[in-house]
Amino acid sequence: MDVANVILSGVVGSTAYGLATPESDIDRLGVFAAPTVLFHGLRPPVGKKATKVSTDPDVTLHEAGKFAALCLGVNPTVTELLWLDEYETRTELGERLIGIREAFLSAQRVRDAYFGYAVSQFKRLEGRGDGSFSADTRKRTAKHARHLARLVHQGLGLYRTGRLTVRLQDPQWYRGFGERVAGGELDEAKALLGDAEQQFDEVRTPLAERPDEDVVERWLIEVRAAFL
Repeated sequence: MDVANVILSGVVGSTAYGLATPESDIDRLGVFAAPTVLFHGLRPPVGKKATKVSTDPDVTLHEAGKFAALCLGVNPTVTELLWLDEYETRTELGERLIGIREAFLSAQRVRDAYFGYAVSQFKRLEGRGDGSFSADTRKRTAKHARHLARLVHQGLGLYRTGRLTVRLQDPQWYRGFGERVAGGELDEAKALLGDAEQQFDEVRTPLAERPDEDVVERWLIEVRAAFL
């Protein structure tokens, strides 16, 4: 996919988590800056037009303004780009974006985004029965269960420390958890969520109550000035 003005990009998803299998796709995520003049026209690059997607290879690029908005909501699949160990594209503006990554965070939004997303994954699992389904469905269910556990643990880590660890410490545990849940052990997933909810209630977090939107806005204005 040929998109101009990419300022930060890297490999995310299962590969970044350490959960990739030989069948896994390599997912790339990035941020690009649309020419500032376009925001003064009749059809500014916002909403759906602010995201570029290709499937061969799998690449998603969000325009800087949309990316910032998604990160302020602590969207897990977008936020992780700012916490990778390495990048494929890392410009000066991208470096500054990484440098303000804590400004996007806030306690309640972290909890809502990660724990809330995990709960929604669990509801999908509950609708798939007791494990007596096709091999293909079981494979998808195991994947959803792995990512449920990942979201819980990454979210708790971020809530507890103010920092997101993308690479999982014990990928094999997540694979085993996924297989067990896909085999019908939904109580294990329910227990994981129950324990996580209790920890979110009890742990002290260094995260602020609100994100620092002033810092984010200054960065975005820098981007607009750079591509005026």
